[in-house]
Amino acid sequence: MLIREINDPRLKQIFITDVKIDRELTVADIYVSAIEGSSRSAEILAGLESASGFLRRNLSARVEVRAFPRLRFHWDPTPENADHIEKILAGLREKK
Repeated sequence: MLIREINDPRLKQIFITDVKIDRELTVADIYVSAIEGSSRSAEILAGLESASGFLRRNLSARVEVRAFPRLRFHWDPTPENADHIEKILAGLREKK
């Protein structure tokens, strides 16, 4: 849906890293990241907030639940942190 149905240029080359839904199914916390890293995080989160109504409407039409949760978007630094750790480990391997 992010790739095919949303034409917002702010949302290009992003990926969802995790989704957590509370027990009452009232809120879905969606964690996202991007290939470029956190330099575009504010722009991406603003684009997702802008598209949240569209996303929620379309998802609720595709998923059968009594009440569809509200979508909250968060930046996930995990891919960047993993890349940083990998670079450190690669540097240590080269020093051996």
